[in-house]
Amino acid sequence: MGDRNKDHPGAAGGARAADRPASIRNVVLVGPTGSGKTTLVEALARTAGAVNRAGRVEDGGTVSDHDEIEQRRHRSVQLSLVPVAWDGFKINLLDTPGYADFLGELRAGLRAADAALFVVSASDGVDGATRALWDECAAVDMPRAIVVTHLESARTGVEEMTRLCAEAFGGDDPDAVLPLYLPLRGPAGPDGQAPVTGLVGLLTKKLLDYSGGERAEHEPDADRVPLIEEARTRLIEGIIAGSEDETLMDRYVGGEDVDTATLIEDLEKAVSRGSFHPVLCAAPAPPGARQGLGTVELLDLITRGCPTPPERHAPAVTTLDGTPREVRLGDPGGPLLAEVVKTASDPYVGRMSLVRVFSGTLRPDTVVHVAGHGLTDRGHEDHDVDERVSALTSPFGKQQHPVTHAVAGDLVCVAKLSRAETGDTLSAREDPLLMRPWALPDPLLPLAVEAHSKADEDRLSEGLSRLAAEDPTMRLEHNRDTHQVVLWCLGEAHAEVALERLRTRYGVRVDVVPHRVALRETFAEPAPGRGRHVKQSGGHGQFAICEIRVEPLPAGSGVEFADEVVGGAVPRQFVPSVEKGIRAQAARGLGSGHPLTDVRVTLLDGKAHSVDSSDAAFQTAGALALREAAAEARLHVLEPVAEVTVLIGDAYVGAVLSDLSSRRGRVLGTEQTEGGRVLVRAEIPELEIDRYAVELRSLSHGTADFHRRYLRHEPVPEHAVRRLREKAAAPA
Repeated sequence: MGDRNKDHPGAAGGARAADRPASIRNVVLVGPTGSGKTTLVEALARTAGAVNRAGRVEDGGTVSDHDEIEQRRHRSVQLSLVPVAWDGFKINLLDTPGYADFLGELRAGLRAADAALFVVSASDGVDGATRALWDECAAVDMPRAIVVTHLESARTGVEEMTRLCAEAFGGDDPDAVLPLYLPLRGPAGPDGQAPVTGLVGLLTKKLLDYSGGERAEHEPDADRVPLIEEARTRLIEGIIAGSEDETLMDRYVGGEDVDTATLIEDLEKAVSRGSFHPVLCAAPAPPGARQGLGTVELLDLITRGCPTPPERHAPAVTTLDGTPREVRLGDPGGPLLAEVVKTASDPYVGRMSLVRVFSGTLRPDTVVHVAGHGLTDRGHEDHDVDERVSALTSPFGKQQHPVTHAVAGDLVCVAKLSRAETGDTLSAREDPLLMRPWALPDPLLPLAVEAHSKADEDRLSEGLSRLAAEDPTMRLEHNRDTHQVVLWCLGEAHAEVALERLRTRYGVRVDVVPHRVALRETFAEPAPGRGRHVKQSGGHGQFAICEIRVEPLPAGSGVEFADEVVGGAVPRQFVPSVEKGIRAQAARGLGSGHPLTDVRVTLLDGKAHSVDSSDAAFQTAGALALREAAAEARLHVLEPVAEVTVLIGDAYVGAVLSDLSSRRGRVLGTEQTEGGRVLVRAEIPELEIDRYAVELRSLSHGTADFHRRYLRHEPVPEHAVRRLREKAAAPA
């Protein structure tokens, strides 16, 4: 921001422990896939002196090694950390995935950070998916600066990108999104593209020339001054309009020349409180050079304009019994309050936990209390245990540098926390606390798996449990109706990564099988049934006869049993046996093999033998009676129906409504939301939305959100029943 031409020393191999919160900056890089976030992290680390050559995606700073699948795809699928030192500050750079399937990693990064660099590519512009990422930052009130990348290969300039960003992100105040620098382009090459060779600082009017391989400061050419002045005037007016000094505008309008130092100070305050989003540009360093274009300016902005850890709002904190607790952030001497923002497995040291310390100081070889985290529906048990903290390390690439402590505001890796999972709170054993967890996206894509072999079956349960411990956005389900093991994921890429991790990390091979929806069946009309189980083969025989009546009940009634036997035709001790046999047969199913529900079975009459009747005989007779009743009556196959809400932009409402209708959906209504989007409510059979998470994303170009909630079971239409039977009869 001040265009200082200094050689700032970094810390080779990454920054180590910080001693005071005011010297820490936690910055998360947010942007769509392909925008250049990871390349920018590497460029910043190189400029800070943390690395001596351009890194690679798989060698970037991470909690653990990137997965093989990530290396194949050349895209980030997990949150990673690169700490660097700059001008006396420790900067924790958090790189997040831009793909919607890994939204949980993004939200974890937002929780761990105090400010964001929002990265957009000049080659791709601003689309709906980019706006959705901006909204994620806005939802947690994250201060943001915008970084434009890929200027070297795009015809769109910073001015045009600023206009697009102001329209998309500025809301009611487009002057809250303005450039701090204008790029300078050199002569066009054979391909017609003009490379960016330097920057002009609009506040200082200094030309920062990168054409010689190193950053050099000059006065701008006279012919550029009018363009600079026009952009500079708008920037100054935008800064003054948002200034907390109410006299500044009057002084400026009155003709006073506001000095640059005052403008920079007001700019830094506006960025820190999130009311102004400056636009900067960046490009990797050319071969042989250390500093990439704009990286010094970005590091200066981070250290001077991003909020310190004590300046950020604290998440809600309570005691374990729910009593609110006030904790001042950024106090190294305060009560210990930390949170696990990511859990990963390292092949050499085991489980590694990335921890953000909010208050107090975390030290090795201390006992902490682990509390969390309300995700039992996703296969994560609640925690309320004590654990010993072993070694603390600062990650950089594949290396882990030991550190002696982590003060409030810092990020650190903790090895071998065997019980702590992502989202859990770490606090002092004598003063246990609990932080409100961040919101997690709902996994809505089912992936049914089976062990590939007997050896895999023995390891499957442990592998799935460890996988779920690492990723709270995944839900592990053992379906009691279909007897399937189902991994609920956020999308196809998320599912593929989960399978790859099972294979490479835990040595478990699985086969993906068709996901079965939990269908049921019921009686469409009343029907009688008689069960006769009589056998004689020497010695004690088997004798039991019972007569029943089956009646349909309203949806949600389950299976009711009534006893109307008179005169002791069925001895009292055998009535529970009949009920047990009926309920067992109902659970196994009748005509279609799906569990029977929503019926009342009444025992009317029967016969018993003084010697040959038994509990087993009457259980068998009860099951036979229910089967005979089913053979004489019409049965309905029942399918689960879900309430679906879809949040979508106006441009896609028609396509979504048409798609829902094609899925046998009943649209209940639409309503306009405050964010300018439309909320569609519908009821739709779950048979029709097995892959809706993927198909809706394609239909809306990644801009829609949807949620589902089970409502009830209702009869499947006859044409759909025929389709189910044809599918079941088809060869695998």
